[in-house]
Amino acid sequence: MTAALFTLRLFSDELTEIAFVPDSEFVEQDPLASNTYQDPDMWFSRPGKGVANDPARWQPAFAQAEPAQPRRGSAQAAEAEPRPAPAPAIAVAESPPRFAVFFVHPTSYFDARQWNASLDDEESQNRARLMVRGLGSAFNQASEIWVPRYRQATFGAFLTDMPEATQALQAAYADIEQAFDFFLDSIPADTPIVLAGHSQGGYHVTRLLEERIAGTLLQSRIAMAYPIGWPISIEHDLPTLGMPACATPDQSACIVTWASFAEPADPGQFFRRYAAIPGNDGESRGDSPILCVNPITGMLGGEAPENANLGTLVPNDDLTAGELVPSAVPARCRDDGLLMIGNPPELGPYVLPGNNYHVYDIPLFWKNLQRDVVQRVGAWQQAQSQAQS
Repeated sequence: MTAALFTLRLFSDELTEIAFVPDSEFVEQDPLASNTYQDPDMWFSRPGKGVANDPARWQPAFAQAEPAQPRRGSAQAAEAEPRPAPAPAIAVAESPPRFAVFFVHPTSYFDARQWNASLDDEESQNRARLMVRGLGSAFNQASEIWVPRYRQATFGAFLTDMPEATQALQAAYADIEQAFDFFLDSIPADTPIVLAGHSQGGYHVTRLLEERIAGTLLQSRIAMAYPIGWPISIEHDLPTLGMPACATPDQSACIVTWASFAEPADPGQFFRRYAAIPGNDGESRGDSPILCVNPITGMLGGEAPENANLGTLVPNDDLTAGELVPSAVPARCRDDGLLMIGNPPELGPYVLPGNNYHVYDIPLFWKNLQRDVVQRVGAWQQAQSQAQS
């Protein structure tokens, strides 16, 4: 993965496409057997795995000693700028509400030899497991967490308009849809559902919302949706998803997402790909603003200081562990929908061109997200109780 992201930073858009987009024909995948997701090994996380074997159940600890801030520009600026007081560690409720999470992991396959990863590709599967540990674990207060393995589209499918890319994403979504059906059959009928994913996972979550949930009886069970890191056009995508954007932190049955950039941001490549993908309404997205719910405040748009950030997950070099650092980065939604996080924080080597912190969307605000989902599911349950009384 390090080599892949180094290539992204080094080369132009055209050369990057050559490096990552397969030049082979798309090979139609055989459908998975109808009972495939009955196998516990088809899930990175699911009930019965046990905490030690379930990456989404990982709980990072706060840094024991006050570390150097994982951010800032020049040494002179860091010395001159006063450090804010750490944010208080606001604990998640001792007894979180009961809810089930269906989480779709992001792209972990970067090979340009084929359009979809196979389930026995050890490198991408190990990488996906690490991603679930660092990202899916923000939802670890859930009573159930389900994270399926799937034949994901390769990274290059997001860099091209070739029809094979669409076919690869459709093939990956077919696996996700099948896993989602098994998830629905496996959880109690009265359990509220949280849909979550990052990047490619966020894309698949929006498809589930649009194609399987919006306007159906199932929608009444969806307490929250977090398609984080997948750009949603407020004008061309959001109206088809059946749920509004979250405007306040106590709102439920709504959508939270953001796309993180540090200063100075150069989002040209990001917006070129965004504009090239038609909206869910079939129209061009153009320069329509993307949805940005501030992960610190839980409100649509706006800004928050770094000392309101409850904990950024700062990973170690190989992403196998990390610790929570409070007051690490601020959050400000720009008019175009990008989430600005101030000067570039030092979180690792996986920053994309233009100060794009896409890989770190969830770790940047790990503790706030953990609290956010519990608070919103609690609000959803309260609203349900009031409606039934």
